[in-house]
Amino acid sequence: MRNRPFLPFFSLTLILCVATTLDARQRVVMLVGPQAPALEQLAASELQLQFQRLFDVEATVSSELPRDNSALLLIGSPTTNPAVKAHAGDQWPEISDQGIVLRSLKTSKRQTMVVGGGSPVATLWAAYELGHQFGIRYLTRSDIYPDTPREMKLAGFDICREPTLRTRTWRTINDFPIGPESWGLADQKKLLRQLAKMKFNRIMIALWPWQPFVHYEFGGVKKQTATMWFGERFRVDGETPGKTVFAGAKFFENPDMAGKSTYEEMTNAGTQLVSGIIAEAQRLGMTVGIAIFPFEFPREFADVLPGSKPVHQLKQLTIGPAGKQAPNDPLLQEIVKTKLRAYIETYPTVDAIYLSLPEFPEWDEHVKTAWEQLTRQANLENASLETLVQQAADRKGTLSGERGKRSVRGNVVPLVFFRSLFSDPTLLERPAGGKVELNIVMIDSAFFPMLDRIVPRGAATLNFVDYTARRVVENRQSLSLVSADKVKSSLILTLADDNVGVLQQSVTANIHELVKDLQQHDWDGFSTRYWMLAELDPTLHYLSRVSFDTKVTPRSAHDDLFETITGKPSSSDRIWRAFQHIEAATNLIDKNNIGFAFPVEGMLMKHYQAQAAPQWWAEAKTLYTEAMIEFFRSSSNTHPRAKRLLIYYANRAVYVTEYFTCVEALREAALAKQAGELDTATEQLEIATESLYNAIDTLSTVATDQSDRGLIAVLANFAYAPLVAEYE
Repeated sequence: MRNRPFLPFFSLTLILCVATTLDARQRVVMLVGPQAPALEQLAASELQLQFQRLFDVEATVSSELPRDNSALLLIGSPTTNPAVKAHAGDQWPEISDQGIVLRSLKTSKRQTMVVGGGSPVATLWAAYELGHQFGIRYLTRSDIYPDTPREMKLAGFDICREPTLRTRTWRTINDFPIGPESWGLADQKKLLRQLAKMKFNRIMIALWPWQPFVHYEFGGVKKQTATMWFGERFRVDGETPGKTVFAGAKFFENPDMAGKSTYEEMTNAGTQLVSGIIAEAQRLGMTVGIAIFPFEFPREFADVLPGSKPVHQLKQLTIGPAGKQAPNDPLLQEIVKTKLRAYIETYPTVDAIYLSLPEFPEWDEHVKTAWEQLTRQANLENASLETLVQQAADRKGTLSGERGKRSVRGNVVPLVFFRSLFSDPTLLERPAGGKVELNIVMIDSAFFPMLDRIVPRGAATLNFVDYTARRVVENRQSLSLVSADKVKSSLILTLADDNVGVLQQSVTANIHELVKDLQQHDWDGFSTRYWMLAELDPTLHYLSRVSFDTKVTPRSAHDDLFETITGKPSSSDRIWRAFQHIEAATNLIDKNNIGFAFPVEGMLMKHYQAQAAPQWWAEAKTLYTEAMIEFFRSSSNTHPRAKRLLIYYANRAVYVTEYFTCVEALREAALAKQAGELDTATEQLEIATESLYNAIDTLSTVATDQSDRGLIAVLANFAYAPLVAEYE
């Protein structure tokens, strides 16, 4: 009872102490314009979240100037935010629509800085750049923050940057279960938000004719094919190794397609997925293109395209034009128009359309007359088709020899077709007005010196030189031949190739060489090509930095990423060595057997041959083993925030070494079987089976996304199941 008078006094003291503590928290206001565009409001909201986590401050978003001495971040530009005009109008630099500005202002009352850009989306990039300057690192799967709280200091910033590569494109959907074809909208959205932080500004949605992403009818025939992964289905129940990652599912599926079986169900789900990707990308300030194969149609259209032939691709799910279809054939023009308009009308807000020439050109029956026509239309009198064909045959890389000859000849008829097709000015009109941008994809590099003359007027190009970055570097002289000032051109940068396969890959050194060439020759930009995110973090970090700063190198970008998140230069050194080993192994596989682990049926058992394993297998296995050791060592002496990522890399290296052990044992088993030594053959098959099981099981312990799970499904069905069948 005697203590009661003290309780109110104690409570009041506590309240005053808490109030004093709260009052002592630093305040910062993200000041947007009264009519701020949505992207600038998003920039302010993102900065609010970042500052609260970085500095433990009281951060608010407002369009009204605070009366107290709160720190100010002025969001936007003089045209979108009156406060920026009032405080920094005379200090605002001359910038393009993609220029970003981070500039501290000297005021006597408060800390103030401008976070802005030449457009609302550039302001969003500036906000993310400020986060980077404060130590946040953006990965494909998450953000990694520095330790908090720390003191907030807005002084000393004077950054004004312009991109040297204006179009920075991320490709998605693709094919194969190991790629983003297996990703649902929720996962796609998460990745898109991370890509925005890396300043990617275009999404290219690459679609195949047999996928469930569009419907059209022609000549009384309705599209009826709606399948995924070239029509394959992947069982993941029963004795599937690593099946815990599938949560009891019977088949591996894109989560947005799960349980869908009819054409209508698949197509409805597919169009919702693509529409969702488009909407989210555009919300983040990105433009969106859709890439299609205009000359390929599902097999049900064979009857309305007389004389058509199967297209050379996996499973031969499509047909294409042949001898009966000349480049000015009215029927062919109408079916291509029908298909093209179906995509534009299904996705009416799309910004660009990409029309891909055939990967394996076969439509060359009319090449002589088509070349004569192209020569007249494009003023190519000084060019010789025979010379171009021979140059293609003599060059290095995949598209050389007979395939190079076919590539050049196979481009001629489609190029003439496009010039005729797009003489119709209404073909690219959107339903709500305006036109989509036209891009022609995969024109053979033999035509690079004349690109500006052979593509339809106003069209851009997305160029493919070879499958891997290393092979493109071998043919880099072709990049100087494009008249980049006359035709807007981007290059496909392969970050991880499906032909090299399902193993760890790194190609940053070769990507660096190609980026230097693009910058030197004033190309517009690049588009990524990959399937799994896996080990792409350092390459993407490099691309995000070098696109705005030509001084960035692979090593400087690597240290900027890994020294920051590990907190230790020694750990960054080990991780650098690990990726150098992976890059060396990637190049070794590319040079010796580019299809070594191509993720299709027979991917493993094709190695079951009665011949000695090539020496490069042992070299590659050693390189991956060294990478594994470096990853594990760095993970044991690093900041906790980096450990999970490094353990992921390390265990993927374990998987690869086990995979090589498996294929080595397969060779030994085949040799023993041929020699009639069945006990030895059985023993080696047991080693192969155990190694592959361990490889898949290891992957399951670190599986992070749908591509990781897709890889397990592919290995279980195309590698483990046939191996067990052979053993039994």
